[in-house]
Amino acid sequence: MRTRFGVDIALLAVAVVWGGSYLVAKELTTTASVPAVLGWRFLVASLALSVLWAWRVRRFPGRAELMVGVVLGLTQAAVLFLETFGVALTSASNAGLLIALTVIFTPLLDAVAARRWLPRSFFVAAAVCVVGVALLVSGDGFRAPNAGDLLMLAAAGVRSGHVTLLGSLTRNKPFSSITVTLIQSALCAVWGIAADPLGMVRAAGAFGPSGWLGVLYLGLAASVFAFLVQLWAVRRTSASRASLLMGTEPVWAVMVGVFFAGEVLGWLGALGALLIVAGCYAGQRIEARFRARLAPDPVPQPGPAPVHEPGVEPVHAP
Repeated sequence: MRTRFGVDIALLAVAVVWGGSYLVAKELTTTASVPAVLGWRFLVASLALSVLWAWRVRRFPGRAELMVGVVLGLTQAAVLFLETFGVALTSASNAGLLIALTVIFTPLLDAVAARRWLPRSFFVAAAVCVVGVALLVSGDGFRAPNAGDLLMLAAAGVRSGHVTLLGSLTRNKPFSSITVTLIQSALCAVWGIAADPLGMVRAAGAFGPSGWLGVLYLGLAASVFAFLVQLWAVRRTSASRASLLMGTEPVWAVMVGVFFAGEVLGWLGALGALLIVAGCYAGQRIEARFRARLAPDPVPQPGPAPVHEPGVEPVHAP
């Protein structure tokens, strides 16, 4: 019982850390460019992962592993640029809720790729999410989504492609999670540095103590810590339980935005938030049951849950 309680707390901690990352990223973009924020975030993450690699792996990747890391790094960098530009232009609450739509987009993309039709109930859950998005962006009156909202929706779509590639390129491959994640992180850092090298230099002096704490939070807590804890926890619980706990991420994003940044959803926005969370949760459960029915072994096995992390996407291989 204690072990299960500890695993639950660990997974909730991951969700809380990820939920808080949107506000931290938004605050940092007020003093530095988006590429500079990402560059510093992933320099920190890459250094920490390099230490971890030297401690646990110490094996250079082969050509296939390197190429997979590069491909996933490129798609991850695209997600992060869209996501960070988006959160700079919308509220942290909206960002956390809209990126959660990855849970709906990914099974749809996977179903199209596999030419396998999902149950009708899944599309009902997706429709609930669409209604929720319309209400969320309306605020106190109906309006078109702003540029930040659209960028977050685009980030959710691109992330769905990234997660689909993540599964197809690493499934049943003897790749190291740490190695592939390090390659992704290093590539994201290179993208940030190359996009705005002078901004990186200016950001180093502009951040101040609170800014550097934010960089460390994004690089160490939201990337390295969350990856390690998730990897440890999902091996000690069921996929459905892990999904439920980590699926609370958008709730924490809203709470952090409301309580720490004074963001206001309005009653329509709050209703939209509830519909998005409910639709994503229902869609995730429907898709998991559908996948379990198609599996050769009907007995559910513990395993990793879908990933919602706004930073480095972990690879589900030891």
